[in-house]
Amino acid sequence: MAKSKPTRFDHDRPRPTGGGLWIYGDHAVRAALANPRRSINRLLVAGEAPTPLRAGIVAERVGRGDLDSLLPRGAVHQGIAVNAGRLPRQDIEVLLDLPRDRKAVAVMLDQVTDPHNVGAVMRSAAAFGAAGVVVQDRHAPEETGALAKAASGALETVPLLRTGNLSRALDELKEAGWWAVGLAHDAEMTIEEARDRERVVLVLGAEGAGMRRLVREHCDLVVAIPMAPSNVSSLNVSNAAAIALYVLSQLR
Repeated sequence: MAKSKPTRFDHDRPRPTGGGLWIYGDHAVRAALANPRRSINRLLVAGEAPTPLRAGIVAERVGRGDLDSLLPRGAVHQGIAVNAGRLPRQDIEVLLDLPRDRKAVAVMLDQVTDPHNVGAVMRSAAAFGAAGVVVQDRHAPEETGALAKAASGALETVPLLRTGNLSRALDELKEAGWWAVGLAHDAEMTIEEARDRERVVLVLGAEGAGMRRLVREHCDLVVAIPMAPSNVSSLNVSNAAAIALYVLSQLR
């Protein structure tokens, strides 16, 4: 196998880039460089360049102020960013095509609009081996640098699957052998009730509103995370997803 060429530096100030997506932060950038499905337009670094993860990448050495001016206000870029093409759209066929005898868990988000929450859920999905995260075309964030940063690399490894109708998607998944398990703080059953299901799509709603009525009605089970008596009645959606995914990974 041919060795990758050393990363080179272009010492000019950053040039404007038409189109593309700015991904920033060490983990997110390294994951993007390692993803062959992700086209890379530019790599900007303020400091030491990373070990090249893709041959032919030309690193432009810039100042931190230059990165600040290119990225959204307050972006925690850690001195590194790439301008990249967006990933191809994927849909629930990714889950429907999994072998029926394979145990699996996936996550579905019902109108969770904060890219930081979606990214955090994707990070937990990667940590616990989820097969994908499903969102609706509308009322869900686009692929953005903030989402990629919050996902800490998981955007490159966990399929972000889009569908026009969540209830219809649940019906298709159930026909393919998946159990639809909704998570709600007012449910009478607990998450352990889903432990003996071979294939689970875990459905979470937006903070405050929770799952919409129709989506909840399409779930086979609605369960809750047991919590100690306190004045806290619910969890942040990304925290709830992490706990539920951990429980499912331990009990499967």
